[in-house]
Amino acid sequence: MTVIVETPIPAAAAAAAPARTFPHRWLGLTAILAATLLNLLDASIVNVAAPAIRGDLGGTAATLQWLSAGYTLALAVGLLTGGRLGDMFGRKRVLMVGLVGFLAASLACGAAGTIELLLAARVVQGEFAAVMVPQCFGLIRDMFGRDMGKAYALFGPAIGLATIAGPVVAGVLVDADLLGTGWRSIFLINLPLGLAAIVLGAKVLPAGAPTVKGLKLDLGGALLAGAGMCLLLVPLVEGRELGWPAWSVAMLVASVPVLGLFAWTQARRARSGRTALVELSVFKKRSYTSGIAFVVVFFGAVTGFSLAVGLFLQLGLGFGPLQASLAMAAWAVGAFVGSGSSAALAPKLGRGVLHLGLATMTIGLVVLWFQFGASAAPGTWALSPALGVFGIGMGMIFVPLFGIITGDLEDHEVGSASGLLESFQQGASALGVAGLGTVFFSQFAIGSGAAESMGAAQTVTGLTVLLTLVAFLVAFGLPKQAKAEH
Repeated sequence: MTVIVETPIPAAAAAAAPARTFPHRWLGLTAILAATLLNLLDASIVNVAAPAIRGDLGGTAATLQWLSAGYTLALAVGLLTGGRLGDMFGRKRVLMVGLVGFLAASLACGAAGTIELLLAARVVQGEFAAVMVPQCFGLIRDMFGRDMGKAYALFGPAIGLATIAGPVVAGVLVDADLLGTGWRSIFLINLPLGLAAIVLGAKVLPAGAPTVKGLKLDLGGALLAGAGMCLLLVPLVEGRELGWPAWSVAMLVASVPVLGLFAWTQARRARSGRTALVELSVFKKRSYTSGIAFVVVFFGAVTGFSLAVGLFLQLGLGFGPLQASLAMAAWAVGAFVGSGSSAALAPKLGRGVLHLGLATMTIGLVVLWFQFGASAAPGTWALSPALGVFGIGMGMIFVPLFGIITGDLEDHEVGSASGLLESFQQGASALGVAGLGTVFFSQFAIGSGAAESMGAAQTVTGLTVLLTLVAFLVAFGLPKQAKAEH
């Protein structure tokens, strides 16, 4: 379950936005929303479909993790440069290219005859998603000007609903087996939605000129960031299954200097006056570094736990895709309720809403921990109350999080800092899938019984409780109020 949290709009940016609004802005918003939904659905939709994919194409336990982690890793690295492309070549043009590439990759996913081809297509999907997503927020500003708040009033809830609906949609599609497509329908369904976005977007989106001339991409920095993340994640996913060979340990060790070299090159580019992928000045503020730590712990825990629950229900208890999605539906409903309530609570409580959400999540997790430790396997609806409580707490955090993290930043730092947070969010999701997925499969071998899967699920749940408590403590380092409340 991967989430793109709504980017905060600093007061100065809204004031500086053009007063003239675009005549077809609501139609344009529809096209942008469709493009955004493509990314959000594909980020989480494979969690329920993964066992069906493995049953058809084969693969190992690590394969199930890579179906999710490959996409989010590519998205995390690509986001570092995706926003720059819109500045260089125009947001509409880059969005159209991203949409076409994303649909081509979706078609390749749906037509993949081997697991290797599917995994490669998933990585390409993530890269083109990183091209699409940053253009959406810039185009909203171009079309709505000082009325951006009206657009986000619709855009934010739609994003939250799409994010949590992915597993449910996957279960329905796989079980329906439309035209005999089975799991392939979760990728092929992108085609009509994406084509509609392309046709509508081509007609109504503003064809703005490039906003920055002479800007050059830091491709070396992007390659270093990608290499560092791969060196970290590949051994985490593959190492346990292969018995932790020497190369896996060597990769983990090598990831530290490579990521350190990336940070050094970014600082060097900034000192020389060249454009860097990462604005390092924001790290000088303790509240922002605390925010980075919060994002890594929170999204790593939520995404890894989501994958483990989906695998537990299908591989451990033998649920079908539809039955598994129904069992997780309370989670989605709870998250939607929590997202709505946080809009009212955040202005009053500030960062306190994060603590309230984390405490609520912990209650749900503790109940689940006891349920996974029971002697009898749970039925379809037995986990619903606890998952619903967990979802409410999680949803309370989604909406206000980035606004609170950027609360102490200057207006000119917010754009770069928010983009970096999104990249860290995706990287944390990939790390959570790799870490908690590895823990799950270290205690549960595919084909084992329900008892082993319940023990593995209980261990993952216990670790998620610990990570949630760590996030609770880290949250004290965040600004007391969101940017808009200053």
